[in-house]
Amino acid sequence: METLNLTNDELLTTTRAVRKRLDLSRPVDMEVIKECLEIALQAPTASNSQTWHFIVVTDAEQKEKLTELYRKTMAAYRESPAAANRLGQDDPEYQRVQERVVNSAVYLGMHLQEVPVFVIPCLWGRMEAVEGQNAVLYQASAYGSIFPGVWNFMLAARARGLGTCLTTFHLRFEREAAEILGIPYEKVTQVALIPVAYTQGTDFRPARRKPLDGILHIERW
Repeated sequence: METLNLTNDELLTTTRAVRKRLDLSRPVDMEVIKECLEIALQAPTASNSQTWHFIVVTDAEQKEKLTELYRKTMAAYRESPAAANRLGQDDPEYQRVQERVVNSAVYLGMHLQEVPVFVIPCLWGRMEAVEGQNAVLYQASAYGSIFPGVWNFMLAARARGLGTCLTTFHLRFEREAAEILGIPYEKVTQVALIPVAYTQGTDFRPARRKPLDGILHIERW
């Protein structure tokens, strides 16, 4: 498939979390998803373990059931202290941005089942399997073995005119989601749900971020 005419830096700085600008009416061919996943598989993994699995969901009934799980968590999230619009309330400009983030998330929740494709990245093994001194090491290695691939997938999708958004709300009900999708819950951990659709326009811009000087530590904290 043809790709957008983006430089490497443009691709890296304009791959946004797309919610409101997903084209819900345009189908996405499975071959395009597979093409993006082939690129995902080129990402590094700890010890070259390659313990990743990707579930691609297009079935309307399964998408509806997963959306119900997503919405249950979204309702709780909107009332929680961690909600985006409750962060940075001492900065009016940042607060306006955060309000847009919440509104965008709510929109996605309302229309999630209409998105043509869900991609659910998984890892073989359970994150809670290791406790004690090695727990953080195990978890960092495990998540570090899947999220580079997830990001590769999202970059490849952006290059092909597709929009994505890495969501985790359904994981509050991971066991229920596993039952819907036939995932062996005791052996496999889901790490995200990525809605995928073509975007309405491809003109995305870099996001406003906090200055590097405020978060950069050289040599020591």
